Amino acid sequence: MARIPEPEQTPDGPAYEGRLLNRPDDEVVDQGAGFDMRTLVSRRGMLSLVGLGVGAATLAACSATSNAMTTASATPSTTATPTPTASASSTATLATEEVPQETNGPYPADGTSGVNVLEESGIVRSDITSSLDGGATVDGVPLSFTLTVSDLANGNVPFAGVAVYVWQCDAQGLYSMYSDAIVDETYLRGIQVTDANGQVTFQTIVPGCYLGRWTHIHFEVYPDAASATNADNQIATSQVAFPESMLHTVYTLDAYSGSAANLAQVSLASDNVFGDGYDLEMATFTGDASSGYVGSLSVAIDTTTAATLSTAGGSGGGSGGGRR
Repeated sequence: MARIPEPEQTPDGPAYEGRLLNRPDDEVVDQGAGFDMRTLVSRRGMLSLVGLGVGAATLAACSATSNAMTTASATPSTTATPTPTASASSTATLATEEVPQETNGPYPADGTSGVNVLEESGIVRSDITSSLDGGATVDGVPLSFTLTVSDLANGNVPFAGVAVYVWQCDAQGLYSMYSDAIVDETYLRGIQVTDANGQVTFQTIVPGCYLGRWTHIHFEVYPDAASATNADNQIATSQVAFPESMLHTVYTLDAYSGSAANLAQVSLASDNVFGDGYDLEMATFTGDASSGYVGSLSVAIDTTTAATLSTAGGSGGGSGGGRR
């Protein structure tokens, strides 16, 4: 068990590594994503946070010179081989049209529905397959997924230094922190900061399909890590779509029971998010259901256009009405 660091007592209040705590009454490990990111800038801070659940892969992802991914610490039972990995590439093709703005609800845990994981220590991480407190690890087909973000307002160059929050349902179509069966879990949620190539890579699983929606991953983009504490600060919110042929293969596995039947009742054309167009949200994938997949999507952000936020109502995870 890693030792929880003790704060330093200064004339101005409790501090750690010379920085005043955001929440003086809480422990160092409970200071939130912004404090985590500031701690990562020094080697001493890095070594301290590794033992607190951030993980070596996160440290690499937050570096401006490296975005290599590591394999999962616990491989899901649906695969017998290590998770595939994806590395950042300076030659990745940038999107040239602004990504559509989509709803963030109803299960975002970004502060808009009374639930907020963004202020939890350890949320800055690349591997999102386990809960923040070392709880359960999700079952499912491994997926190493890279988002490449570009800045349309400044010549469509790689958008370095922005924070990307991703979240998704599990293989059964349930959302951590909302669905009754996993309300105490925080897996399949995480933040990373884009590198010099505008890239972040998350280690996750292929999502399941729940009734009424095409398979997807949600993401929000924030100006920086310090602002990634509430959805009010986002500059873009959208979703990642999955190709039908890939899903048909994955959904034959026992871990995804029910997903095939749910997918059969919806199409990309009838989906209430992707139905008005999905070309800019359809990701590309390589791999297979046995060894896992590597996926990617390039998204362009235009900070000169107003970012809107539309959270659909709902509860229970994988259920409830509205665009989600």
